[in-house]
Amino acid sequence: MIGYADLAREPEALADGGWWVVVAEFDGPLHAWRFADVHRTGAADAVVRDAKPWHGPAPEQWRSTMSRTEYVAAVEAVRAAVLEGEVYQANICRVLAAPLAGPQPQAVLPDGGGWRPDAAALAVRLATGNPAPYAALIDVPAGPEWPGSWVVSASPELSVRVRDGYVTSGPIKGTAVTAEGLGAKDRAENVMITDLVRNDLARVCVPGTVEVIDLLATEEHPGLVHLVSRVRGELAPGRGGRVDWAALLGATHPPGSVSGAPKSSALRLIGELEPTARGPYCGQIGWLDADAGEARLAVGIRTFWWADQALRFGTGAGITWGSDAAAEWEETELKARRLVGLASTSR
Repeated sequence: MIGYADLAREPEALADGGWWVVVAEFDGPLHAWRFADVHRTGAADAVVRDAKPWHGPAPEQWRSTMSRTEYVAAVEAVRAAVLEGEVYQANICRVLAAPLAGPQPQAVLPDGGGWRPDAAALAVRLATGNPAPYAALIDVPAGPEWPGSWVVSASPELSVRVRDGYVTSGPIKGTAVTAEGLGAKDRAENVMITDLVRNDLARVCVPGTVEVIDLLATEEHPGLVHLVSRVRGELAPGRGGRVDWAALLGATHPPGSVSGAPKSSALRLIGELEPTARGPYCGQIGWLDADAGEARLAVGIRTFWWADQALRFGTGAGITWGSDAAAEWEETELKARRLVGLASTSR
């Protein structure tokens, strides 16, 4: 690693080019680490080959930042805000956490933040049991001048892809066990958030080029299905014809699908109703090549991270006037069940 920047404070760091790993927290810094040595092929095979067995927490050790009663109350608070015309939709989330006692077989050498579990071991467990199109493994130990990050994600959702002068986003809204379980509320919510993403991209694209290229497609993932749309636009060139990364990140962070509409009002509600910060959950996770003008950032859902000597996992649901509070709680349970089960150790 040859550099670090919080892109929320120092977007000009990208002007020097380079290949960067990005972990943009939902409600905090936009961490980016610049690497000089980048292996574009074969690296995933090496991770699988060298990974140790994963030893997770017992299933009963997981604790939620919101109980069922508290989550239901938060859903009703959002519905009341919709009735008052404050928002159309807001995503309400909770964070699960479980301790991992160290040292364990998967623990690696200590760093400034204490021992760390082996991220590769968990990544292999998820890749085997829950393959995902935007999976990620990021393990950057803290250094003297930069923070570290430990993230293992099985994200199914594209936040931003930049390639050949175009930007594409793939918002997910609508979750059920089967396609037959997707209803009118899911379709209305997806259309609402797709329109929000279209407006976000319009801020940084050539006028008239932003279009919805796929609407309400059904995607199957392990244990559930999603409604997914695709929005695409031609990026307006920045200085010197390069991508204006600061403008792009400013327009697309945090992602609309995990905040709400209007975004500013939804973020205010989230701040009032959720008891803890989301961290990398619901942020953006991936890479950015400032030389080539390319990037692929996933929405940080279905994501584990390591903080304060605990393994964490976030889960949430989009709330509209048509929401049933009990059903929304069950959706958060559905989204967590398979992955938390994979990360836990049966005893």
